[in-house]
Amino acid sequence: MAHTSDTIEAAAVEAATVDLPQPEDARLGRGFRLPNLTGFILPFLIFALWQSAATNKWIDPVFLPAPLTVVTAFWKMLTKQHLALDFAASIKIVGQAFLYGSLAAVALGIAAGLSRKVEEFFGPTFDTIRHIPGIAWLPLIVLWLGIGAPAKVLVIAKSVFFPVFLNTLQGIRNVEKNYIELAQVLTLTRWQLIRKVILPAAMPSIMVSLRYAAGLAWALVVVAEGLSGLEGLGFLIFRAQGLLLTDQLLVCMVIIGLVGFAIDRSMFLVQKRVLKWKQGYDG
Repeated sequence: MAHTSDTIEAAAVEAATVDLPQPEDARLGRGFRLPNLTGFILPFLIFALWQSAATNKWIDPVFLPAPLTVVTAFWKMLTKQHLALDFAASIKIVGQAFLYGSLAAVALGIAAGLSRKVEEFFGPTFDTIRHIPGIAWLPLIVLWLGIGAPAKVLVIAKSVFFPVFLNTLQGIRNVEKNYIELAQVLTLTRWQLIRKVILPAAMPSIMVSLRYAAGLAWALVVVAEGLSGLEGLGFLIFRAQGLLLTDQLLVCMVIIGLVGFAIDRSMFLVQKRVLKWKQGYDG
């Protein structure tokens, strides 16, 4: 009987180790995945429609130049009109505004979320100021600081500040009470409670607000530079509109769209890495 049992066990092990047919992607290599091209369908259709409209002259070329004309204008702007310097000026303003606005917002949001007294102190003033659009502040700030970069940084930082501040505050206030009670049972100190319970629980809300604020800052720099400034992508757009240089206008729009997409994807990857512990619905 012992011999029979050993034979059955050996047969079971051998059956379990039989090579089964593998899916095609598995045979190509472990972890191999075909690239998902779904997101390229709509841009391709838009480009095809644009090319068709230009080829068949459905719209006057003055108002919608052909894609090749736009590419030529891009090369001309890059080599002869200092497009790179204008792009760098816009990126520098956005980077500074996002950094200053988000750091201040997260710090004050955490302080207000942890203390009702801090929220009551800042709340009425912040609730009043945040309803005044950042662009409405621009003329006054230009009077104070001139038309240089500091005025634009301040206006954009103000617009970045409030979404991050409010989401940080609400993220902390929405921490489940069960987590707090468990921390009390475990006799955690206040610093341990903040570091190990409150901040991790509020981090999804904070990261979403930072991702939104980064895109908002990039969008607002165009308006700020267009209304007040002599350099940057916003200035180029308003200048192209005034001179009816539609090809240069489209160049700037495409650059703004692609850079905005890159900023959003970068923030998404940061968010995914910071929140890798969090499981959710994949769709």
